[in-house]
Amino acid sequence: MTTVEQRSSLWRVPAVRAMFAVVLLGISSYALLLSALPAYAAAEGAGLVMAGSATTVFLVVTVLVQGTVPALVRRWGLGPVLAGGLVALGLPSPFYLVSDDVAWLLAVSAVRGTGFAVLTVLGSVIAAQAVTPDRRGESIGIFGLGAAIPSLVAVPGGTALTLAGHFEWVAVLAAGSLLALAFVPGLVRALGPPPPPPAPGGSRAAVRAAAGPSLVLLAVTLAGGGLVTFLPIERPDGPLAAVALLLFGVSTALCRWRVGVLVDRIGARVLLPAALASGIVGMLLVALGLALDGAPGAAAVLGGVLALGVAYGAVQNLTLVVALARADEDQSTTVSAVWNASYDSGTAIGALAVGAVAAGIGLPATYVLVAVLMAVVLPLAVTLPRALRRTTEGPAAGAPPQPAGSP
Repeated sequence: MTTVEQRSSLWRVPAVRAMFAVVLLGISSYALLLSALPAYAAAEGAGLVMAGSATTVFLVVTVLVQGTVPALVRRWGLGPVLAGGLVALGLPSPFYLVSDDVAWLLAVSAVRGTGFAVLTVLGSVIAAQAVTPDRRGESIGIFGLGAAIPSLVAVPGGTALTLAGHFEWVAVLAAGSLLALAFVPGLVRALGPPPPPPAPGGSRAAVRAAAGPSLVLLAVTLAGGGLVTFLPIERPDGPLAAVALLLFGVSTALCRWRVGVLVDRIGARVLLPAALASGIVGMLLVALGLALDGAPGAAAVLGGVLALGVAYGAVQNLTLVVALARADEDQSTTVSAVWNASYDSGTAIGALAVGAVAAGIGLPATYVLVAVLMAVVLPLAVTLPRALRRTTEGPAAGAPPQPAGSP
C-alpha cells in the first residue's frame, strides 16, 4: 500500500470542511460582482477606466486592510474577526442598487473590500493550520477549490445576468456571504487553541519569506484581473466572453485544487515555473485571438484562456505553499496577509492599468505586454523553490506516512 493510499481524506477533518464552506460562500459574494459590476458601470455610461475602477477601489481597500488582520486576530480572536469580515462583505452588496452613480458604486465597493480582506487572509491561515505540514499543499488545494468554484459559476453567471439586464439579482445574491456565519462557531471549535504569537522580529522575517513568491503571484493575478475585467467589455456581443470566463473558471478550479496533491508529492521546483510558462503562452494566445476575426480568433481566445486558467489556479497554490515553507510556523498569518495583498494588488492593477494602457494601444497589444511582464518573473519562479529552508519536495523517501492533521 502506498503512502498516499494510507492517508485519510482531508474532507474528514472538521476544520477543513468548515473552512471550505466559509470560503465558498464568501468568495462567491466577491466573484458574482467581479466582472458584473464593471459591465454594469460601463452600460450605465462609465468609460473603460472608470468601469474598472470599481474593482480597483474594492481591491485597494482590501490590500490596505489585509495588513491589519494579524493584529486584529491577536486582539479579538479569529472567530469574531472572521464573522465581522463576512458581514462587511455581504451586507452592503444590495446597496449597489440605490444609485448607479460611479461615486456611490465606489463607496459601496470600499466597504465590501474590508470584509474581503479578512476572508482572504484568514481562509489561507485556516487551511494551513488545519493539517500537518506534509498535507498542507492538499489542504490549500481544498481552500483553493472553495475559492475557485465561484470563478467557475459566479463570475460568468453574474456577467451573463448583468449583460441580460438583471444586475439587481446579482447585487442581492452577492449578500450570500452572510450564510457563512453559520459555520464560524464550529470552525473555531474545530481549530482548537490558536498558535503562539510570532517572536520579536517575526513579522519582518515573514514579509521577507513571502515577498518572492508573492511577486510571482502578483504578475499572474494581474493577468487574470485584466482578463476577467475587460474581456466582456471587449466582446460584449455573442457568447464568447461568457464561455471564456466559464473555461477560465473550470481550469482555475481544477488546477488550484489538484496541484496541492502534486506539490505534496513532488514539490514545486518543476511545477511553479511550468505553471507560469503556461500563463505566458495563454496571454499571448488571447491577444492573438482578439486581433483575429471569426472562428480562428475565438479558438485562440478560448485556448489562451484555458492555458491562463491553468497558471492562475496552480500558481496560487504553489506560491502560498512556497511562502509558508520559507517562514516559521508562527508566522503564517503575516505570510498569508502578504500573499493575499499581492494577489489582490495584482487583480486591482489588472483592472485599472490594463484598461488605461488598452485605451491607448488596444487590448490585444496590452495583453502582449502583460505576457512580457510574466516572463520577467519566470527566473524567480525557477529559483525560489530551490532555496527553501524547509523543503517542499514532499515526504522524504522511505519516511512513514503522517496522518491528516486534526484540529
